[in-house]
Amino acid sequence: MTATVEKKRFTYEDYLKTPDDRRYELIEGELIMTPSPVPNHQRISRKIALILEKFVSENSLGEIFYAPLDVHLDDETVFEPDILFISKERAHIIGEKNIQGAPDLVIEILSETTAYNDVIKKKKIYAKFGVKEYWIADPMEKTVEIYSLKDGVFILEKSFSESHILESSLLAGLNIKLPYVFTF
Repeated sequence: MTATVEKKRFTYEDYLKTPDDRRYELIEGELIMTPSPVPNHQRISRKIALILEKFVSENSLGEIFYAPLDVHLDDETVFEPDILFISKERAHIIGEKNIQGAPDLVIEILSETTAYNDVIKKKKIYAKFGVKEYWIADPMEKTVEIYSLKDGVFILEKSFSESHILESSLLAGLNIKLPYVFTF
């Protein structure tokens, strides 16, 4: 007869006690440590974030934030998306210490250590909490997939390769030249 061992479920209070010199996320009560991103990940993140920041600012749409910044979805789910957008209509979720609720847009840039969570677990959770649009940038394949929330689940709206110009339904008028994003 084998005994089952219950896995400890962590809460936001436990998460707040993690060391400042490490990156953690809390996925449905499971505390996950993630290593720092590699330089190409950060290059892609910076390029996308700068373009988004300019577009959002020029059009007075809201605010862009970048990791590390906690997105507190519930007491057992806290993420640090690479890039996120919060519309000015939903600015009330911007707290003093974190984002308190689902951003309008979340962008995750895949890495070897986070790909499974970003593509499977986090995508499902972001949909559950009402993120309107979810982008997954893949540095290896040089693609960006855009998922839109429809009836509580993400539907692949469009997949862009490195030679395309990315357009977003959520941010109408935004154009991101992916050759620029994926060229180092």
